[in-house]
Amino acid sequence: MVREIRGRIVTEERVIRGRVVFDEVIHAVEPDPSAPGEPLVLPGFVDLHVHGGGGADVMEGEEAVRTAARLHLAHGTTTLLPTTVCAPKEVLRRAVAAIEAVRRAPGVGEARIAGIHLEGPFLDPRALGAQPPHVLCDDVDFAHELLHLGAIRVVTLAPEGDPHGRITRLFAEHGVRVQIGHTRCTAAAAKALLEAGACGFTHLFNAMSGLHHREPGAAAAALALAEWAEIIPDLQHVDAVAILAARRAIPHLYGVTDAVSAAGMPDGTYRLGGRRVRRRGERVELPDGTLAGSVLTMDRALVNLLAIGLDVVEAARRLSTLPARRLGLHDRGAVAPGRLADLVLLDGQHRLCGVVLGSRDVRLSGG
Repeated sequence: MVREIRGRIVTEERVIRGRVVFDEVIHAVEPDPSAPGEPLVLPGFVDLHVHGGGGADVMEGEEAVRTAARLHLAHGTTTLLPTTVCAPKEVLRRAVAAIEAVRRAPGVGEARIAGIHLEGPFLDPRALGAQPPHVLCDDVDFAHELLHLGAIRVVTLAPEGDPHGRITRLFAEHGVRVQIGHTRCTAAAAKALLEAGACGFTHLFNAMSGLHHREPGAAAAALALAEWAEIIPDLQHVDAVAILAARRAIPHLYGVTDAVSAAGMPDGTYRLGGRRVRRRGERVELPDGTLAGSVLTMDRALVNLLAIGLDVVEAARRLSTLPARRLGLHDRGAVAPGRLADLVLLDGQHRLCGVVLGSRDVRLSGG
């Protein structure tokens, strides 16, 4: 059935008063000066780094992946990448297989699963952050095995976990976006991995060597060399000024949540892989106070980006258009004819008031 929504529409260039005509896909975006000022119509959010939500950790299996996909869809994320953590090999095999099963058999009321983000196990053990301590170094055979278990679209690794660049080259040859993260490497080592096929950075500034002017690390390499990087705009992981600095330096900086099972849940104790984490307000921490992912949802990420000075067109680009483009998903990420009818509706205070997934209205979260 063909439908239409009238309001202020966020296109890739500007906001217009008009109407969107759609069924499963968008057929027309037409100017209409008489359209109301609400809702504000944006493309559905695309989140390329999600560990969990709604009390579920994606490492726990298929039903946990579905629970997280439902939670994030109810906050406007219409496409996501479930993201693994370091774990023993057999646990990783099961996790990748479970995510792949959900990708192949999506359920009603679940965000679209575009593939898998493999965060680890090829990380620097000195820069794990909240990652469990199950790291591997230069294990090309296991990397090859994982490639054939599921649709891996993004992999995060450290130069220390891939000292010869062999894993990076393997993934890059299979079309996987290789990102540098969880590392204490020098800028020179990061540059070498970029030359081997890496093409971005994971949760910029977090769990990586920094920006010292005489001893530049991974963050410095990202600001100097990167075309792509993800950043967590929860205003807990990265200060607003640092987000704005990265925005000036990196052309295709995009937002992710790095959400864990505590997202959408009350304060309390939850799981992140094999670790126990605790939500306290807007933070999730290990017992020692180390940040352990986030409780961010993409509707809140949008509000945060607006609060630090981005306009709504740019905020939508960094939460929808750019991450879709990052994966080559040219059928989504914009309110434009021919794109999937994955839409987010906001009221005049930028609060979520509706989500459409391929013409179906989504039941919103009460949280």
